[in-house]
Amino acid sequence: MRKISLTGIKPTGTPHLGNYVGAIRPALELTKTYDTVYFIADYHALTTVQNGAEMRANIYKVAATWLALGLNPEESLFYKQSDIPEIFELSWALSCFTPKGFMNRAHAYKAKVEANTAAGVDVDSNVNMGLYCYPCLMDADILMFSADIVPVGKDQKQHVEFARDIAIKFNKHFGEDVFTVPEPVFQESTGVIPGLDGRKMSKSYDNYIDIFLEPKALKKRLGKIVTNSQGIEEPKDPDTCNVFKLYKLFATPEQTEALAARYRAGGMGWGHAKQELQNVLEEHLGAAREKYFYLLDHTDEIEKILAYGKERARAKAKVMMDRVRHLLGTY
Repeated sequence: MRKISLTGIKPTGTPHLGNYVGAIRPALELTKTYDTVYFIADYHALTTVQNGAEMRANIYKVAATWLALGLNPEESLFYKQSDIPEIFELSWALSCFTPKGFMNRAHAYKAKVEANTAAGVDVDSNVNMGLYCYPCLMDADILMFSADIVPVGKDQKQHVEFARDIAIKFNKHFGEDVFTVPEPVFQESTGVIPGLDGRKMSKSYDNYIDIFLEPKALKKRLGKIVTNSQGIEEPKDPDTCNVFKLYKLFATPEQTEALAARYRAGGMGWGHAKQELQNVLEEHLGAAREKYFYLLDHTDEIEKILAYGKERARAKAKVMMDRVRHLLGTY
């Protein structure tokens, strides 16, 4: 049997190219070597998104995004977190085995405390219990489906470490291997994915490029990529160019080599380079864009896919919770 990989997807807005290259694409690649589980972490998003219409829209957007980019709900388990009540039951059970000190050390909570301290306000100002107890719910997400690996960025390693510690503690307490002890897997770094201004692509900098921009809007957005003042005839260095750095993330090795040669030869302006970037993005994402907007126009299809995932996920979750309840004496 293949090992299990689990990926949580927080529905907090439309992903950009940096999200795609750094997280979505490598997560989908795991289907080649693992049995993959993907879930929409809508209850995690409640710590910041507390408007029903916004939440529903975000859920549809994130589901449409991953489905359009290649997630196959027949090959992978794909469900919405809120559809699996056993996860929340397990979260409570695990919280009873979780030292409060773990929660105090959680990165998100510590960051809030530090910010409040610096601002001279109460350390727990604007800290809700959802944020504080976030790691317990994440532990349940991971342990419920016996994940062997959890792909994360290095700043998220702590979440998996908490799940490991609680799994080991629970297993030792009952003398059984109830939970699989997960391992964090750091997705292969592609380096900093540059935004329009050369800094790391981020919505906080407003230097991002949405994945599914229509051609006219995409051309306008790419036109804002910062370049230098070199003229058309001057040779250019592809390795220092933000346009080229983005281009090679989507182009084939042959395309990358050919464009690099054009840079070095001279006779190509920045407008030409940006057009080549648009061409390769269209090749790579054009069909996915069409599927994305189709799904958003037919949300009933998204609902059917999530209902199918719910049925499959709950069947697995019930087996796990029957075992946990038996051990806890709550069966």
